[in-house]
Amino acid sequence: MSEKPIFVTQPSLPPLEEFIPYLEEIWSNKILTNDGPFHKQLEKALCEYLSVDHISLFANGTLALVTALQALRVTGEVITTPYSFIATSHSLLWNGISPVFVDISPHSFNLDPHKIEAAITPKTTAILPVHCYGYPCEVDHIQKIADTYGLKVLYDAAHTFGVRDKIGGISRHGDLSILSFHATKVFNTFEGGAIICPDAKTKQRIDYLKNFGIVDETTVIAPGINGKMNEIQAAMGVLQLAHVDKSIACRQEIDRLYRQDLEGVDGITIPEKPNTAQHNFSYFPILIEPSFLLSRDALYENLKSRGIFSRRYFYPLITDFPMYRGLPSANLSNLPQATDTAQKVLCLPIYPSLKREEIESIIKMIKAHT
Repeated sequence: MSEKPIFVTQPSLPPLEEFIPYLEEIWSNKILTNDGPFHKQLEKALCEYLSVDHISLFANGTLALVTALQALRVTGEVITTPYSFIATSHSLLWNGISPVFVDISPHSFNLDPHKIEAAITPKTTAILPVHCYGYPCEVDHIQKIADTYGLKVLYDAAHTFGVRDKIGGISRHGDLSILSFHATKVFNTFEGGAIICPDAKTKQRIDYLKNFGIVDETTVIAPGINGKMNEIQAAMGVLQLAHVDKSIACRQEIDRLYRQDLEGVDGITIPEKPNTAQHNFSYFPILIEPSFLLSRDALYENLKSRGIFSRRYFYPLITDFPMYRGLPSANLSNLPQATDTAQKVLCLPIYPSLKREEIESIIKMIKAHT
């Protein structure tokens, strides 16, 4: 096994020699940000790759979440999941919105649509689900509830780049969907993110909001923010897009090897593959059950001591943090499935440059405790 530490995710980087001409072009045209040529090129390329009509690029996914809530004029209470990265709920607090937490499904890592209606109050204006690990939410069920109660649906689709169902891309669902292009994602622009927009009018409003609300030199129409993606990020994205299918294929093979060798191991539950036309294999979560020789945390520490940095993703729950745990919906009795999953989950390393011998070593270390 390599002497270098192995992390749960690693940036997917194209060859340096391929990136240098992009940097030279940026230096030559002297346009560094503000909707430059690479920004325009990446928006167009992503629309084609993701089969969407409109996309607005952002400096990061969190700014995209904050801006999307403003674009939809969401207020009051929003129903969301405790089983996610904290940016999901932080975006609500930044907008003065109260999160209302609902448990996840026992058969997935996603918001349980059967629990949503009981959480709706007169103050509820939207639902903010997460396609966790790229596993699609029950989008039809959620949309039906939203239509019945007149609610907006905003998807945190940070994990779903390139994921498709039988009809098209998962990010087409909801009023808006937010992507993350963070360095550890399947597709990255170092930092970055985007909002999938349903129409040109919505994209225009979002583009204003991410640029301080500026329309022209003398007109400002809203208290916007600086959420723009710069040209170096955009150039990285243009180059990454040429490599992303190969990257996903590498991840798929790693997923296959893990499943093949860990299937049937006592005390380890491997979630079923998502029922999608195309998955992106962004993460490989397993659940460490009580029958396993070590606890989840003990296995995590054991792997770490050997240079394998897995991740308890998502642990702690969002509702365990001080700014959320006092909310009525954060009570553990309200979130039994999320609480149980957070105590068991362990995401194993999965990224294109992970070598086969490293994968075999990880599997061997895990099996040594069975």
